[in-house]
Amino acid sequence: MADNNAAVKSKPPVQSGGKSMTALLGAAFLMATSAIGPGFLTQTAKFTGEYGALFALAIITTILLDVTTQLNIWSIIGVSGMRGQDIANKVVPGLGVFIAILVSIGGLVFNIGNVGGAATGLNVMFGLPIQAGTIIGGAIGILVFLSKDAKSGMDRLTKYLGSIMIVVVLYVMLRSAPPVGEAVASVGKLNQFPTLVFPIITLLGGSCGGYITFSGAHRLLDAGYSGVDDLKQFRKSVTMGVCVSGTMRILLFLAVLGVVTAAPQIVGTDSWTASPPAAAFQAGAGNIGHFIFGMVICFAAITSIIGAAYTSVSFLKTLHPFIMKNEKWFVIGFIFVSTVIMTFLGQPATLLVLAGSVNGLILPITLAVILLASRRKDIVGADYRHPTVLLVLGVCVVLLTGYTGIKAVPTILTIFG
Repeated sequence: MADNNAAVKSKPPVQSGGKSMTALLGAAFLMATSAIGPGFLTQTAKFTGEYGALFALAIITTILLDVTTQLNIWSIIGVSGMRGQDIANKVVPGLGVFIAILVSIGGLVFNIGNVGGAATGLNVMFGLPIQAGTIIGGAIGILVFLSKDAKSGMDRLTKYLGSIMIVVVLYVMLRSAPPVGEAVASVGKLNQFPTLVFPIITLLGGSCGGYITFSGAHRLLDAGYSGVDDLKQFRKSVTMGVCVSGTMRILLFLAVLGVVTAAPQIVGTDSWTASPPAAAFQAGAGNIGHFIFGMVICFAAITSIIGAAYTSVSFLKTLHPFIMKNEKWFVIGFIFVSTVIMTFLGQPATLLVLAGSVNGLILPITLAVILLASRRKDIVGADYRHPTVLLVLGVCVVLLTGYTGIKAVPTILTIFG
């Protein structure tokens, strides 16, 4: 417990008022926009085309499971004042190092795809060659961390780009005129839940798997928040973040639902197979919709580049003083390596499948560690009582994601031939 008290006493003072809200919003948008990447867009559009209005039930279930998972993790990180890998090392010595390496590798591979997503967006909007767009996407991420106040710049950029994405997707949704009543009614079709287990787990892994759920919580620690007194701020920030990513998920679902309802023949076409969200946006709003798709995937990719790089290094920086001292340069190096690999590799589809599968396996491990930590007084302190409802729901998520993760292992092994 002495370590925790020392961490809380030595933390920098947290500003109140506007600056405090800026930090909370910055952490919320960092987490939300880390989740809203190219995979987020593709998965949501693809499953909407496959399940139609019924997919509303999967969307709502995913959001509820997402907020349950993130409230558990953010609460324990906040009250302990410790990063995820340090908590894991306390629960099982050496486990934190393993998780940090696993999360960082997964984050690197995802970042290769994020850089590719930025290149795709720039190609759609301005006709730039993919290689040129790849270099520009990576350069934007690097420039953010080269700035004098990199973390504040990161907060502002994710907040602005995240807000723009929501507005333009709202426009496409209104243009596509989705059957909202049918979607709302589908939420009550609980007898259809078993058919939606796979897409729910897929969406959940994309919303809070791997590095994503830790991004905002680690950002608040860096901003000086920790301890029981700041627990309310952690919970407020994570709730805002889930609201942002959930709103984006719902708007995207409705936008695509309007298209596939009016023109179901679009599903399965060559353009749909190539990119479900691109085909849906163009069908729903014409050339403007296609441009908006480019904007959304570009912004989603850039914010995910920033989130993946920052959070992956935040998992490594407490493992060695040299990484802690040179955090900024490690983040820049992380983005640079992702950009170089994407430039020469082109479309790393196999690596992206592997990264997604690994993220799905990481979630039950990290959440189980957090739930165990919630009962350790040397981690959370003698006076903290973790809400029973969060603990029970968290165990349900661990069992659900753990079971599906084990079932997916044979598929993961086939990736290696």
